[in-house]
Amino acid sequence: MNARKSQVSVLEQYRVALQNAKEQPAIASEMAELSYDEIKISQGEQLLNETRTAFDFNTKEDQESIEASAAFKKEKEALKTLYKKHRKKAKAMLRKTPETLSKIGIDGQIPDAYTNRIEAIRKFYRDIDATILEKLAPVKITADDISQGDAQIKKVETARAAYLREVGESQDATKQKDAAFAKMDDWMRDFYAVANIALEDQPQLIEALGRKRKS
Repeated sequence: MNARKSQVSVLEQYRVALQNAKEQPAIASEMAELSYDEIKISQGEQLLNETRTAFDFNTKEDQESIEASAAFKKEKEALKTLYKKHRKKAKAMLRKTPETLSKIGIDGQIPDAYTNRIEAIRKFYRDIDATILEKLAPVKITADDISQGDAQIKKVETARAAYLREVGESQDATKQKDAAFAKMDDWMRDFYAVANIALEDQPQLIEALGRKRKS
């Protein structure tokens, strides 16, 4: 069972426990004797609502992070495909002028690290001037192609910024959710400790609170 499914189960267990502790007379009366009256149970329900809200918000932020990651990868792949095509053509046409290959940054390997790779691609599209473009005319690399490359770089950078923003928001939402669960779990530990005492003579009622009876 993954963590999210486990937390869904915990939320449901707590919801049932608090509802039955308030609405099932046999449980409510015994719990009230040990200070867990309707007001006290309502405090637990409020905590549960806060925990559920934090959980749902975290789920939403996680999904947005996944979508932003997919969008970033899509734009990055589109740039990779475009650049490799243009790079291959340029290397073929400029192979006899190594200084030109160096000028537009295609005299070595394509860097693996993202920041180095994007800078190499940026250099390629930025430093192809009119003279070089004229030499690339036979392989159908035009000014429009250079503009397309520049535009795709901007798309990648925009998508990456959005992705990193969503990751940060997701991480913050996870911290908020974990804090809410910690507070809720602590409250419920006290609740169950009291329930075990209150229902000691009626152990079958413990199951109504989401706990298995001890054999």
